[in-house]
Amino acid sequence: MVTTLAIDCGGGGIKASVLDEAGTMRARPLRVPTPYPLPPALFVKTLLDLSARLPAADRLTVGMPGMIRHGVVVATPHYVTRSGPRSKIVPELLAEWSGYDARTALAEAFGVPALVLNDAEVHGAGVVAGTGCELVLTLGTGLGSALFDGGVLAPHLELSHAPVRWGTTYDTYVGEPERRRLGDAFWSRRIRQVVDGLRPVFRWDRLYLGGGNARLIRPEQLARMGDDVVVVPNTAGIVGGVRAWDLAAGRHGAAA
Repeated sequence: MVTTLAIDCGGGGIKASVLDEAGTMRARPLRVPTPYPLPPALFVKTLLDLSARLPAADRLTVGMPGMIRHGVVVATPHYVTRSGPRSKIVPELLAEWSGYDARTALAEAFGVPALVLNDAEVHGAGVVAGTGCELVLTLGTGLGSALFDGGVLAPHLELSHAPVRWGTTYDTYVGEPERRRLGDAFWSRRIRQVVDGLRPVFRWDRLYLGGGNARLIRPEQLARMGDDVVVVPNTAGIVGGVRAWDLAAGRHGAAA
């Protein structure tokens, strides 16, 4: 039986567990706060320290925020800052993270094969049915997104950085600071407006809303979004760590 160490790296916390081939957790998930400032070396050490408290595994899946291509960090929004999301960007950290080969670094550090994807992509791997066009939006510190077609993971788009209105990005428009400022009722209405605006862009067969804040969407707003919109558990960010290997392989095969 192949076991997978799945690590879900967010702006505020890093969670991990070990999964069997069916995606069932074989250990209670652990969480530590994301340390800042966070150069790549400390990132690797934090993941190693966390994994030392869990059973050994045969391979590693890491989901992290930002644009990740073939395991290499093109850009990451939080880890280049001084003290976390929306704090000052540190030029030295920006340079260290840009082009950082996270997959190779983690595979060498852990001594097992590694897969590094955007965190919303791993989250989506845990919930998609594998048929039709399926969009995953994760609501937390900001907005994460992943698109699947017939169970194949599409190239990542940083939807979170696109302007939604008045020059404000989706990250800022529906992220955690705005939820706190607006309150859950007004924030839920804003989520519905975002869903309505994205519907003609993606024409999804199903939209999954996940992440830590999805459970806070008010039922009356969720009902108005339609039967093709589903809220999924935040644990998908970990349990998707097994299926992500198959879906990522499908993407690479389709591109070959």
